[in-house]
Amino acid sequence: MEHSFPVTRIYSDINGDTHFEELGIELNDAGKIGALSDPLVAKSIIFREVVEDYDYEFHNAPQRQFIMLLDGEIEIETSLGVKRIFSPGQVLLVEDVTGKGHRSRNLTKAKRKSVFITI
Repeated sequence: MEHSFPVTRIYSDINGDTHFEELGIELNDAGKIGALSDPLVAKSIIFREVVEDYDYEFHNAPQRQFIMLLDGEIEIETSLGVKRIFSPGQVLLVEDVTGKGHRSRNLTKAKRKSVFITI
């Protein structure tokens, strides 16, 4: 049972433009407990809650990090105007620490929770 765990990467190219890329973290059969990835090294875990009208203009990620969405829906826009909607259970790998950045905003009028895992 080999397959991968889907992750959407947000990164900047050499011109500073931000893009989405679909990745898969390889999972290996671990028997009765399911499928596991190889361990990844993390620096810290940050829990976050944002207000109902969260709408953060273009910005860079403060550091390379995974973001795990726990509830609500968020729209992320790249510097090239490409917009994608992300829902609970989806995982982002945010690596646009330089360049033109991305914009993010809540789509539901409710507080939204997420977990950041810095790498």
